[in-house]
Amino acid sequence: MSDVVVVGAGLGGLAAAVCLAGAGRQVTLVEATAEPGGCCGTARVGPYRFDAGPSVLTMPDVLAEVFGAAGEELRHWVPLRRLDPSYRMVFDDGSRLDVRPDREAMIDQVRTLCGPAEAARYERYRALLEEMFRVEWPAFIDADMTRLRALARPAALLRLAALGGFRRLDRLAARHLTDPRLIKAHTFQALYVGLPPQRALGVYAVIAHMDTVGGVYFPEHGGMYAIPLALAALLEKLGATTRYGVRALEILTDGDGVTGVLLDDGERLTARHVVVACDRLAARRMLPALAGDWRLRRPRHSPSCLVLHAGLDHVPDGQAHHTLHFGRTWRQTFKALDRGRPQPDPSLLVTCPRPDGESAPPGHATLSVLEPAPNLRRADWRRLRPLLESRLLDRLAALGYGDLADAPRLVLDPPAWAARGHSAGTPFALDHRLTQTAWLRPSAVARRVPGLHFAGMYTAPGVGVPPVLISGRLAAQRILKEHR
Repeated sequence: MSDVVVVGAGLGGLAAAVCLAGAGRQVTLVEATAEPGGCCGTARVGPYRFDAGPSVLTMPDVLAEVFGAAGEELRHWVPLRRLDPSYRMVFDDGSRLDVRPDREAMIDQVRTLCGPAEAARYERYRALLEEMFRVEWPAFIDADMTRLRALARPAALLRLAALGGFRRLDRLAARHLTDPRLIKAHTFQALYVGLPPQRALGVYAVIAHMDTVGGVYFPEHGGMYAIPLALAALLEKLGATTRYGVRALEILTDGDGVTGVLLDDGERLTARHVVVACDRLAARRMLPALAGDWRLRRPRHSPSCLVLHAGLDHVPDGQAHHTLHFGRTWRQTFKALDRGRPQPDPSLLVTCPRPDGESAPPGHATLSVLEPAPNLRRADWRRLRPLLESRLLDRLAALGYGDLADAPRLVLDPPAWAARGHSAGTPFALDHRLTQTAWLRPSAVARRVPGLHFAGMYTAPGVGVPPVLISGRLAAQRILKEHR
């Protein structure tokens, strides 16, 4: 008998399992695929290896806390380096802004691009983002939102309101900054939570803080996939049982709550607690009827993305790790996406990691390009896929990345994301409109099924590597407090 069964070996499930095993609980981790990672997975095309999930790591202290829960230091398992620049932003007029992790270096960048007056405004806006982060992080992000009273933080709410947290994000930025390029640089992050800057609340300016102030990190070796591999290895060191290639069919219960999990090979795992850490909508088939959540009656999914991974026969000279190419239009692109149409002139995120000897042959490199796109519920992808892939290849050639038509490549579109287990063909889960945020996001506990918990993007705090890791840690903390 296990104390806990964790279903899903993505970052949320791995974080929960490590925290529980580190506290001495007997843990069994069940994963339907042959390897850990979930959304933070990997893919290969010939000799090239690509990160098939997130490419941006912020707030490394959150990851360090998970390793620390097992008495381990992050640096011994996943050495990280801070990227400098965090991003290179290239605007449609040809100008560019390198987002530097050092405060004075970043202010100098803004001064050079936008002038001394805008640099002074930026410095004040940066201070505002830092204060907003200090208020928001402990109260509403790194906090258990499973009870309504968790929202009863009047001092924090009033301070966020005074800082502009309940304005629209684009209006908040425009109130403090005047250069359109700088406003774009601090509002495009709304897409991470599935909303255009014109609809996202100002509280999501904390994402810009994480990127532009907190800094962006990357593992020294193995790419982002090194993170789930290290967590899985730590879990085995702690004595937990890991079961790959088996699928959970049903969460078993009796009148007192959870009793275990039925696997697709007929085996029954007995347990007093279960953490479901996979796509919440896909998981409904395995849940008891009493685990239904009214918040999922009308789920509103985030847009998806078209991602092109290509192997390069050379190492680009002077290429930043992350380059964001802004399109000529701005509002129109978000309106198109909101209507389920391809963006007419999308902004592209290009990732070109420094070769580490593992992702490509010597003298070669990898390139990954992300274009926001409508999800499966909003568009006909049988028609769109060839059109958008061709357009993307043309755009990359025009931006100076060369002709990639014959390069070894992998393209992930919404049907491919759906095949990987993501509802509506989007790896970004539910968007973060007000009615799908904090306590209003699907609950991380099933109140009517004692012992049943949830982790991952579909629960609070939400989408992104740090929030998902937090969701797993919070699930573990709740279980450790329970006495069943």
